[in-house]
Amino acid sequence: IFPNLLLVENYGACGSRHSPFPYLITVIGVSTDASTANFSRIFQVVSGHRCRRPFLICLYSFCVFLVVSMFLNTLTPKFYVALTGTSSLISGLILIFEWWYFRKYGTSFIEQVSVSHLRPLLGGVDSSSPSNSNASNGEADSSRQSVSECKVWRNPLNLFRGAEYNRYTWVTGREPLTYYDMNLSAQDHQTFFTCDSDHLRPADAIMQKAWRERNPQARISAAHEALELEDCATAYILLAEEEATTIMEAERLFKQALKAGEGCYRRSQQLQHHGTQYEAQHRRDTNVLVYIKRRLAMCSRKLGRTREAVKMMRDLMKEFPLLSMFNIHENLLESLLELQNYADVQAVLAKYDDISLPKSATICYTAALLKARAVSDKFSPEAASRRGLSTAEMNAVEAIHRAVEFNPHVPKYLLEMKSLILPPEHILKRGDSEAIAYAFFHLQHWKRVEGALNLLHCTWEGTFRMIPYPLEKGHLFYPYPICTETADRELLPTVFHEVSVYPKKELPFFILFTAGLCSFTAMLALLTHQFPELMGVFAKAVKCVEVTQFNG
Repeated sequence: IFPNLLLVENYGACGSRHSPFPYLITVIGVSTDASTANFSRIFQVVSGHRCRRPFLICLYSFCVFLVVSMFLNTLTPKFYVALTGTSSLISGLILIFEWWYFRKYGTSFIEQVSVSHLRPLLGGVDSSSPSNSNASNGEADSSRQSVSECKVWRNPLNLFRGAEYNRYTWVTGREPLTYYDMNLSAQDHQTFFTCDSDHLRPADAIMQKAWRERNPQARISAAHEALELEDCATAYILLAEEEATTIMEAERLFKQALKAGEGCYRRSQQLQHHGTQYEAQHRRDTNVLVYIKRRLAMCSRKLGRTREAVKMMRDLMKEFPLLSMFNIHENLLESLLELQNYADVQAVLAKYDDISLPKSATICYTAALLKARAVSDKFSPEAASRRGLSTAEMNAVEAIHRAVEFNPHVPKYLLEMKSLILPPEHILKRGDSEAIAYAFFHLQHWKRVEGALNLLHCTWEGTFRMIPYPLEKGHLFYPYPICTETADRELLPTVFHEVSVYPKKELPFFILFTAGLCSFTAMLALLTHQFPELMGVFAKAVKCVEVTQFNG
C-alpha cells in the first residue's frame, strides 16, 4: 500500500486545490458502497487535473490490489480444498489419457495436436509449403526406403490354422491371430487363388465367395459344397488349412489338392497364349500349384521327413525360379539347418545374401550363426579381452552386429530374455513380428551350435554403440524405420504379448509436466485439508506478492 500512498501524496503536492488523496484514504476499511462513491469522486477530480496520467496508473494498481484483497477475504478454507482437489483430479485424468495414448501410439496427444493444429495458427512453417520442397526432395530416397521396409510380408514359415493355431486356442483359450493379420491372409488368398474367369467354373465361383467369408464355418461349408461339384484344388487347400486338426490330415488333403491342381495347371498351360483371360487363369493355377507343393514340403518337415522336404523345396525352386514372393529359400534354410548341412546352408546364403536382394532376419542371423559356429566353441570373453579378437572372431562379431542392426528384437528371444508366442501369418521386416517368427523356428539351431548363444550374449549389445544417435543414419543398413511399432501392434496379440519397441522412446515432456502438476496439486489438496487456516494465510500472502510484483 505504501508506495501507492506515496505517489498519491506527491500528487497532492502538485499544486491542485482539489486533491483526491482524502477520498482515496477513505476507501480503506469502508463498505463497498462508500468505496464506489469515493472512487467516483476521485475520477471527477482527476479528470481535470494536469497530472492526470501518473495518478491514474497509481489508482489502477491500488484498485487491483484492493479487489484481490477483498476477494481473498471472502474465501473459506473449503474453497481452497475444492480448488486444489479439482485441479489434482483434472491433471490426473489428463495424465492417464496421455499415458494410454503414448503406450498405444508412441507419441503424446498434446504434442501431436500442438504440432498438427496449433503450430500453423501460431505462424509455424507448413510442411506442404513450396519453401520446403527442396528438403522434401532431398529426403525422398530415405523415405521411400522406409516405406518399402514397412511393407507387411507373408510369413514363409506360417503355421496351419486348423492343426496348430486352433489347437493353441483350444488349450489356452487365447486367440493367437489378430483380425488384421487374418484379414491380410484373406486378401492374399483372393489374390493367389482367384481370377476373373472363375465365374465360368461353378466350383471356382463358389470358392471365390468362400475366400471372402469372415466366418470360418461358412468357408468350410462352401469348400465342401464346391467339392460336391468337382475336384477343386482351392477347396482342398481351404480344408487342409482350416478344417484339418492334424498335420497328417492336412497332408492328405494337400495331396488331393495336388492331383486336382496339376490337372488344371496342364490344361491352362496349353491355353495361356489364347488371350488375357486364359493368361490370368494360368497365372492363378501356377500360384495354386506352387502353394500346394510348398505346403506339402512343410508337412514333410513337420512330420520329421526333413530330407524329403529339402528335395521337394529344391525341385520347386528349380521348376518355378521366378516366384520369389513365396520366399521358399527361407524354408530351405531352416530344413538344411535341421539336417546340420552347413555347407549347403552357406551355398544358399551365397545366392540370396546379395546386396541387390531384400534382406530378412533369416538371412542375416543364419549368416551370423555360420560365422559364430567357427569360433564359438572356444570363445572366452576373458581371453578375448586379454589377447584381443582373432580374425575369425572379428568376422563373427561383425556378422552378429550386422544381424542385430537389421533386426534388434531377435537377440532377446534367442537368449530367452523374452517369452515367445506363436508367430503371426504376416511379418514386418526388422520388426518384432519378424523376430518372433525367426526365433520360433531357429532357436533350436542356435542351441545346437556350442557356444553360439554365449557369443551372441557377449557381443550383441555392442551394435548400438556403432549406430549413430538418434538413428538418423544407419551403419550397414538404412535407418531403422519408425513405422514398425504401429504395424507390429496390429499384427501381434497385444493382450498377452508386450510388443518389443526399438529404439526405446523417452517419455514426452507433456507426460512429465502433467505428472508433476498432478503431484503438486494433490500435495496442495492434502495440506489444505489438514491445515486449512495455515494454507489460507499462505495463499493470501502469495497473491499479495504477485499483485505487488505486477504493479511494480
